[in-house]
Amino acid sequence: MTPSVTSSTSIEDSKAALRREATARRDALPADVRQAAAEAIAARQSPLPIAPGTIVSGFMPMKTEINPLPLMRKLGEAGATLALPVVAGRAKPLIMRAWLWGEPLGSGVWGIREPNPEARQVDPDVLLVPLLAFDRAGYRLGYGGGYYDLTIAGLRARKAVTAVGIAFSAQEVPRVPTTPRDSRLDLVLTEREVIDLRGH
Repeated sequence: MTPSVTSSTSIEDSKAALRREATARRDALPADVRQAAAEAIAARQSPLPIAPGTIVSGFMPMKTEINPLPLMRKLGEAGATLALPVVAGRAKPLIMRAWLWGEPLGSGVWGIREPNPEARQVDPDVLLVPLLAFDRAGYRLGYGGGYYDLTIAGLRARKAVTAVGIAFSAQEVPRVPTTPRDSRLDLVLTEREVIDLRGH
């Protein structure tokens, strides 16, 4: 009997099922728990040295995503240059544009707030990455568009970049189904711990 080969279709089916479960789990977290988690991550000493001018790209939270803004504000106060993503189109890497704390933002794809088109394009040194689920092998489950996988792979082809997942501890799963296109994270920050995956 020959061993069965997991097809990409079955991996996508597994991802779709996990997305539904992970979304429901995240949505079930009360708003005060979500806010406390975001503040706990920001209050902890950063596991990454942030020298003045280090470019840190964050994101504007959607729906019940963990809010990275308290952490971004702290990193900005420590001298980091902040940036936010802009969707350039389907199946394209995200464009990161410099953003000063408090600067007005426009409305982009899906109503996500983003810097204006004249804002300077940058290549981040540190990328804060949203996710639906993560595992201890460093893999994350996103929404299925592949934007962050493309972005991380593109940046790593040009420079050293640290990809940091930011999540609630409740978003951890035993294993995220993966394909060769999936980019690994270097760190995951939750309200409970720093999960350092750089030695894996």
